Amino acid sequence: MQKVVVVTGGSAGVGRATAEMFAQRGYAVALLAREPARLNAAASDISLRYGVPVIPISTDVAVSSQVEAAAEAAELALGPIDVWVNAAMATVFAPVESLTAEEVQRATDVSYHGQVFGTMAALRRMRVRKTGCIVNVGSALAHRGIPLQSLYCGAKFAVRGFTESLRSEIIHDRLHVHLTMVDLPAINTPQFDWSCNKTGYRAQPVAPVFDPEFAARSVFFAATHRRRHVFAGWPVIKVLLTNAIAPGLVDRYLASAGYSGQITGERLPADVAHNLFKSVRGPFGARGRFEESITRRRGFLITERHRHLLYAAVAGVAFWIYRRK
Repeated sequence: MQKVVVVTGGSAGVGRATAEMFAQRGYAVALLAREPARLNAAASDISLRYGVPVIPISTDVAVSSQVEAAAEAAELALGPIDVWVNAAMATVFAPVESLTAEEVQRATDVSYHGQVFGTMAALRRMRVRKTGCIVNVGSALAHRGIPLQSLYCGAKFAVRGFTESLRSEIIHDRLHVHLTMVDLPAINTPQFDWSCNKTGYRAQPVAPVFDPEFAARSVFFAATHRRRHVFAGWPVIKVLLTNAIAPGLVDRYLASAGYSGQITGERLPADVAHNLFKSVRGPFGARGRFEESITRRRGFLITERHRHLLYAAVAGVAFWIYRRK
């Protein structure tokens, strides 16, 4: 029987690359996103290229009733959902003092509540069958906040806390549902061009930058291997280690480098559209405009088991240095 995956934010960026990765492996795919034209085009393209059923479902993940209706429509059209991937996000590039209450609410609704609603809709169905996998897409910024992205960082921190709480409940209820989280490094996606930006300058990802296919492979690995947490690439581990060892030093470093690393010297057009409150039209795909910045090093995956070994190694080195003094 053909397996079924639902991908939120599936019309572009990491979601689009993830949908293609599952389609390559023979999954039937349900794409959830807001912009109907791009959503329909993505579904048609993926179905044509990989020969699998793909259905577009126009959905605002910030609205729980729409997410629930999308889950119902996906199962009616394709069958029981085997994997649900929460990849939709929205953010604002701005210092906190420039944010409005409406912007805070909307970015949180999409990037945090959207993952919660997606998880709830998937688990409601998987609980009955006692099988399935839910993947919450996180970030290195779920472990370390950076300037100009307080809303995104706050949402990813919240997703991590929600995921850990729910995992214990799943274990308590003895469900055979796998819940996992994938923390990604900087990825070359369109988000840097269509996210709300109040800095006055065009945004850019913090190097090193990976291609969306690396993110998609990370999500697929998490969905098909029973790992509680997957850390995609050395940059994520570096963030965890440096913040664990010297958070105050990281604060001061980001106070300067955290601005210049995210903002280019190119002025932002005054009339540029953003997707915070309504979708942006256009033929956006998985990839953004930073092809020349993509690292050519092959990214590798580190799981929760490996992270503990790394922490132990760092502690051992620190103790060795201490004893040498």
